[in-house]
Amino acid sequence: MWQTFIIQPMTNLLLWIYDILGHGPHTFGFAIILFTILIKLATWPLNASQVKGAQAMQELQNDKEWIEIQKKYAKDKEKLAQEQMRIYKDRGINPFASCLPTLIQFPIIIGLYQSITRALSATPFNMLQLARTVYPFQNVEHIIPLNSKFLWMDLGRPESIQVLGFALPTLAIIVALTTWVQSKLTMPASNNPNDQSAQMTKMMGIYMPLMLGWFALNFASGIAVYFIVSNILGVVQYAATGRANWSNLFGGGNKTITTTKK
Repeated sequence: MWQTFIIQPMTNLLLWIYDILGHGPHTFGFAIILFTILIKLATWPLNASQVKGAQAMQELQNDKEWIEIQKKYAKDKEKLAQEQMRIYKDRGINPFASCLPTLIQFPIIIGLYQSITRALSATPFNMLQLARTVYPFQNVEHIIPLNSKFLWMDLGRPESIQVLGFALPTLAIIVALTTWVQSKLTMPASNNPNDQSAQMTKMMGIYMPLMLGWFALNFASGIAVYFIVSNILGVVQYAATGRANWSNLFGGGNKTITTTKK
């Protein structure tokens, strides 16, 4: 099923886009960029769900009942979690909606890596796998071997630039940075430090840039190109809704409510 529904369609889509663009230098990089745009369009409903979920979570932070349970059960984490789930259910809010598009990327990441490796056919084994993967309509004999060069990169290998004798992983840094920016913009502002859902979202905002940066550092640079384009499109899409939380980028997104006793 993995081969049939993930690897084969993705490999053939990459080859088809590459063929349409004309097989020239840098073409495979542009094929990955166009592929990323198509993936974004296909996952548009999930991204719309993320926007809606993030907005609902942000509005919830200022809800009177939500703030009250944070204070009332601050020392009883189990009861607090139960009350939070009750409010989620009553309001029809999915607390994981903002994380789903990020998690759905993982099979795409794995599939894209295997598709790039297979499409480039760097070894006889990869060539044999490619022959078993392509659909009959593909003119493989006219496009293989693929030109894997894009700008200064070999898209089939991890990327780095030599600076003063050191290998600087430029793309990995850009991947981590753009992932962090995207997570910050979509992160709902939390008014309460005891809010467990906000803490979970905040941790995701730390782990995801590090994880995707690690992927970009150790795997084919074609994956890093996908990450960067996907992140930029995600930021543009979210900003276009007018709900991007720009204050999070400058440390002003999380403010703790203080109360005074009368």
